[in-house]
Amino acid sequence: MRIAIYGRDFNDSVLPYIQEVFDHLKSHNIQPILHHKFKNSLHGKINLPANTVIFHNHKELSLLADVLLSLGGDGTLLDTLSLIRDSNIPVIGINFGRLGFLASINKDAIGSALHALINKEYTLDARSLLTLESENGLFGEENFALNDITIHRRDNSAMMIIHASMNNEFINSYWADGLIIATPTGSTAYSLSCGGPIIYPDSANFVVTPIAPHNLNVRPVVVPDRNSLSFEVEARESKFLVSCDSRTVTVERSVKITIKKASFSINLIRLNNESYLNTLRNKLLWGIDTRNY
Repeated sequence: MRIAIYGRDFNDSVLPYIQEVFDHLKSHNIQPILHHKFKNSLHGKINLPANTVIFHNHKELSLLADVLLSLGGDGTLLDTLSLIRDSNIPVIGINFGRLGFLASINKDAIGSALHALINKEYTLDARSLLTLESENGLFGEENFALNDITIHRRDNSAMMIIHASMNNEFINSYWADGLIIATPTGSTAYSLSCGGPIIYPDSANFVVTPIAPHNLNVRPVVVPDRNSLSFEVEARESKFLVSCDSRTVTVERSVKITIKKASFSINLIRLNNESYLNTLRNKLLWGIDTRNY
């Protein structure tokens, strides 16, 4: 098995866990394939195998790796989308962050998780993506998101009005700080914190969730992901912000945005001892109440 590794620059407290990853790979005779920026951040801090291979972009990754291992939190795993794209390389995350819905492997279970990964004791969990279209080509070739695409006001601007349509049929004009269009995967992220529902991963839906709406009777709405959603912004400010997961650009008010289901999906690796409901219970602390015992 060819395992590629991606991560961000870490503080020294997680270095022992990173070293543990490389030590386990070495014990299984796995040659690590390391993202070049991550390798540079580890220089002088970690003992890397002499035969470590370096990759720089998604084209090199697609030729070198069978699996991508993300070291960090959910944000780090979201970064890997620009490397994986439509290559179908599955990804698994070891959580060095906080909550870790996507990077679900606890850092204290590195050994058992890598053993299961190398022995292919897992299933692939296909997750749908969103894609953003606009006349000026926002985000270029990386116009896709696993969690959500968000339209929101700039920090110094007033509330905005977002006119939303589905398949060219008017839905609503949202008077709000912004609007979140989330996948089922992203339903447990920003959308959830704004009052959106939790959606099971294979539900084939989007959820449209307003951010701090002025009209309190405006609620999140779930729509089938076979539909096309379009948005036009009316605001005092001449510009607003659009985010694809963790990537954000400033957009002219006149720009019309269309959001659809992407033509490809991403495969998350789910170890055999994991399940989506188990992750929900653990991360949201469901059942952690003395009245249940």
